[in-house]
Amino acid sequence: MRTRLHLYLDLIRWNRPAGWLLLLWPSLSALWVAADGWPGGYLMLVFVLGTVLMRSAGCCINDVADREFDRHVKRTAQRPVTRGAVSVREALAVGALLALLAFCLVLTLNPVTVVWSVAGLIVTLIYPYAKRHVSMPQAVLGIAFSFGIPMAFAAVRGQGVGWDQISVETLTAAVPWQAWHLLAFNLFWVLAYDTEYAMVDRDDDLRIGMKTSAITLGRWDVPAIMAFYFIYLMGWAYGLASAHLAWPWSLALGLAALQATWHHRLIKDRTREGCFAAFRLNHWLGATVFAGVALGYWAR
Repeated sequence: MRTRLHLYLDLIRWNRPAGWLLLLWPSLSALWVAADGWPGGYLMLVFVLGTVLMRSAGCCINDVADREFDRHVKRTAQRPVTRGAVSVREALAVGALLALLAFCLVLTLNPVTVVWSVAGLIVTLIYPYAKRHVSMPQAVLGIAFSFGIPMAFAAVRGQGVGWDQISVETLTAAVPWQAWHLLAFNLFWVLAYDTEYAMVDRDDDLRIGMKTSAITLGRWDVPAIMAFYFIYLMGWAYGLASAHLAWPWSLALGLAALQATWHHRLIKDRTREGCFAAFRLNHWLGATVFAGVALGYWAR
């Protein structure tokens, strides 16, 4: 029993929290923006637990979809599904259970959030297969990893809307243009860090015919990543200008830019170790942006 538990924990990358942290920080930032400050402890709890559960479920789905490719990639060859330690049926069952638990959390919120969560789930299911058909599948991942933003707005601004009031108007009213603006520019952050991630496996991916942004961008990968960071930070600065956040927000943007500069030093030689280190450090950049948003509202 203990051995199976360890395998399942390995399956959901329990010892590598960077993945769910990359999902969490934009969602929490959006909660603060939607609520114009502190969103309340319950919403915080739901989004933290829901993020961990959905990222874990996504790992199960991704490993099943990529099992034939992963065995040819050094970094992923020993994943439980790939090496046969966990069956496809087991992995799908674990993923379904985790997704169901996350959905139960969503059901405690308002109907608007429930409806938007279905759209988020669809994008999550599409991503693993985008790598076979899309030249930059990281863009699809960007939407999936940013979908907590419109859900955060729905959770805050959809309160009081009942099932009998669900319509296109109520769904769009709860998720205004600002939410989609933040999602669109957060996508560039995902492009930056997941291209760094893809650079780690570029040689293996070329050999097996996988499509990634690192391959598509070629020798322009490093300058493109730096441009992605710049667009992300400037896009969020513009998107939150109307909130008139206090000085911690400006400080956070500066610190995030410094971190992006450090990432350039790590990836400029395109070594596996440097690119992987840059990817793993990105959750600190996201945490810095979130801290700037939260403290910016607090000190306003």
